[in-house]
Amino acid sequence: MAGDAIELTVPGPLGDRAVRLSSPTRVIWPEAGVTKRELAEYLVAVGDAFIEANGDRPVSLQRFPGGIDGEQFFSKNPPKGAPEWVRAVTVTYPSGRRHPQLVLDEPAAAVWAAQMNTIVFHPWASRADRSDFPDELRIDLDPQPGTGFAEAVPVALALRELLEEVGLTGYVKSSGSRGIHVFAPIEPEHEFLDVRHAVIALGRELERRLPDEVTTNWWKEERGDRIFIDYNQANRDRTMAGAYSPRPTPAATVSCPLEWSELERTDPTSHTVRTVPARLAERGDPWAGMHDRPGRIDTLLDWWRRDLDDGLGELPFPPDFPKMPGEPMRVQPSRAKKVDDDSAG
Repeated sequence: MAGDAIELTVPGPLGDRAVRLSSPTRVIWPEAGVTKRELAEYLVAVGDAFIEANGDRPVSLQRFPGGIDGEQFFSKNPPKGAPEWVRAVTVTYPSGRRHPQLVLDEPAAAVWAAQMNTIVFHPWASRADRSDFPDELRIDLDPQPGTGFAEAVPVALALRELLEEVGLTGYVKSSGSRGIHVFAPIEPEHEFLDVRHAVIALGRELERRLPDEVTTNWWKEERGDRIFIDYNQANRDRTMAGAYSPRPTPAATVSCPLEWSELERTDPTSHTVRTVPARLAERGDPWAGMHDRPGRIDTLLDWWRRDLDDGLGELPFPPDFPKMPGEPMRVQPSRAKKVDDDSAG
């Protein structure tokens, strides 16, 4: 009801903004009892760090009109009625189509998104003014069945050392679920396909060093109980939950930036919409100044070319992508074998 609406004052770089919030007492996370107002107030509390990590980037909004247990959908282009201080930038999608995509420049824009029932914020790996050229190398450590966050920790630590070998600085965060995300700032001088190849080369090298713990196999039937390096998250228009973004989990967890020194002893379920503001106020932002010293991916691209020379080629793309040069068949191995067997028979 309109009478239930409140107005939140949100500080920002251009001064305070008043953002209207309807149905503030509506529960978004039933098990945790977290309301829409708490979500909005969380985004105010972490606003500066949130915008430093996710601002000035094309962003997709994952919206849950009925709370986390209801339907959900993604918004990319600015909806009608968006405030004049919420901008958009035209980006190119994998299909070649071009379309405006939202950009968040201040905490009030994130609170406005919460008014539209946004829970998860998915920023691109590139900046709004150079959307074709990522400035972050992003590695998604995805635990497979039989593994979890604890098994991903030693892989993340080994990944950090590997990044240092190639002149890159890794920053780590929980995914807000079972996984771990490692980002490395890079110079925005390569397009998405090159950055994807750098991630594949990095994943393959990590797989060589930890063959029992790591896999780059795209097909689930081949991964086993290992940590999957989800290289396809490096593609254009493929995103992970941003730093400080809430997640649709029962506990209202947050994808929380961490110090490397705490990774082995942290409990990712303890980082929630209710706990992260105090943590940030007490400890500061582990990702502050992350882009002050970007690195280069030249060595990783050398590794990619080395692997090509050794017979390791392109890997499968997501099913909704156009067929890419050098890509293997998009058929899971067991099905391909069955077709071959039937043909032979």
